[in-house]
Amino acid sequence: MGMPITVEIVGANNDKDISKVYTYFKSIDARFSPYKRNSELNKINKGLKKDQWSDQMKEVMKLCDQTKQISGGYFDIKRSDGTVDTSGLVKGWAIDNAAKILLDAGIENFYIEAGGDIAAYGNNEDGEPWLVGIRNPFEQNEIVKRVKLSNKGMATSGLYVRGDHIYDPMHEHKIPKKVASLSVIGPNIFEADRFATAAFAMDSAGVSFIAALPELEAYQIDQQGVATFTQGFNNYVV
Repeated sequence: MGMPITVEIVGANNDKDISKVYTYFKSIDARFSPYKRNSELNKINKGLKKDQWSDQMKEVMKLCDQTKQISGGYFDIKRSDGTVDTSGLVKGWAIDNAAKILLDAGIENFYIEAGGDIAAYGNNEDGEPWLVGIRNPFEQNEIVKRVKLSNKGMATSGLYVRGDHIYDPMHEHKIPKKVASLSVIGPNIFEADRFATAAFAMDSAGVSFIAALPELEAYQIDQQGVATFTQGFNNYVV
């Protein structure tokens, strides 16, 4: 869906396993991309009936509905023009599934990153947890925090890279203006990604929403450069 993907595996040559991961991502892109004219998602937006949806699409749509309920409506795939876009959930879901491909192959130490969303398992080549940086949204070459991740996922939501693409569905799709970026660490990238998207749509209330959810931590930077974080976030900081 127009984003770079990085896969790093520690250990022996795993070209076949990496190939499986990229083949999987290509299939997901073909099905869920809002930019490909013949994707299943765009066919749905043109009237494809629910009984014709693939099992993957049904699963994602069900998870989107579930996330909408948990977030009190702040996670909403419906756009103002009546179409739907599952990108706020499907990226993390796909990375999580790609991680399961490697885990099922017996690989324990690896890192997958797609568009800033990260799944980190086991340890890096030095035998230590993976080190991941959180960028300064106002100066993207600067890292403001480094966190260590092992068997965790981290997702960052913000408007500083892709522009206006996250909206507040509770207030006529207005754009959140108080928060510059929100990073969420979770037990896997699926949980981190979907709730990072929902929390960012809540604007400054998002970090409190994350704090109330089990196994999730957040680091929020507002438009004045002030950071707010959940109680357990410092457990990950290097």
